[in-house]
Amino acid sequence: MPAGAATLPAHLPRDWPLRSASQRVMCKPHDWHAQITGEGPDVLLLHGAGASSHSWAGLRAHLPGYRLIAPDLPGQGFTRAGRARFGLDAMADDLVTLCADQNWHPGAIVGHSAGAAIALRLAEIMPVRPACVIGLNAALGPFDGFAGWLFPKLARAMTLSPFVAHMVARYAGQPQRLDRLIASTGSALPAREMARYRTLFTSPAHVEATLGMMAEWDLEPLLERLPQIALPVLLIAGAGDVAVPARVSQRAAGWLPAGAYQELPGLGHLAHEEAPEQAAAPITAFLHRYLQRLVAEATPPFCHDPACCAFEGACERAFESPPSVGRKRANAMGRKPSERATKP
Repeated sequence: MPAGAATLPAHLPRDWPLRSASQRVMCKPHDWHAQITGEGPDVLLLHGAGASSHSWAGLRAHLPGYRLIAPDLPGQGFTRAGRARFGLDAMADDLVTLCADQNWHPGAIVGHSAGAAIALRLAEIMPVRPACVIGLNAALGPFDGFAGWLFPKLARAMTLSPFVAHMVARYAGQPQRLDRLIASTGSALPAREMARYRTLFTSPAHVEATLGMMAEWDLEPLLERLPQIALPVLLIAGAGDVAVPARVSQRAAGWLPAGAYQELPGLGHLAHEEAPEQAAAPITAFLHRYLQRLVAEATPPFCHDPACCAFEGACERAFESPPSVGRKRANAMGRKPSERATKP
């Protein structure tokens, strides 16, 4: 284990999913929590706003052949934020620092909701670019009208009071409130998964970081650059997603030069938690297409040895994107990337 990594973060419940895979990683500016399973090329998993690495637990069994690395985003889950760096660019910068510190070299990045936006930003700034990016119900679309103006201002105002996070945590601790919150995403989760979210949303620190992320969220610059992101990107959407409608992913796929779109019938915003096997099918196929050569050749930097030639030319060539995938181009539906962006 690289220097700076410890065993378990404080306050991690004994019954937390995949607790044995948890690691506490001290890497400035944050005290990180990450869960790591499997062997093979690194695949980075990024959860959405208000969730944590636990949300990938069910999906992991359906993604064999990879080292799956899922950190909790700054301040959320069991990562303790050293500084309030909750914006898109700041979080991406801190994740690049974390990956370098821990000798993680993602061959692919999979992000859910706001995590998909972070994944695309990472693809722009990582020293060695990933071979592909996959977004699940990616928060990459416009958040229209008066609500688009009000939402970040309201979230920012709420973060100014030290009592707001405690009030929200107390509110979310009521079972009927959380039930309505999850139902509003178009997903239905079993009782044990609902209990995980209750643990998160009754934590004032988690709530404060989630509100901070919403307050600082500025997606417009990334949306403007989508036509410049040339690597293969698969956007998967649940047809029943109420939080981020499927048309958002379909439209964003049309802005990406190598974008592909796939829809999951009958699933909502938390599709990968509702039906992990169904959600894993397109992910597995896409990863296989763009990482199979790396798996077959066991090409560095996947040896995980910090003394190897991880950033030499041979390793960089391993990350060169294959020819553009034959893909279903999405209809732009009359909108442009410059339109106001949605909440994470």
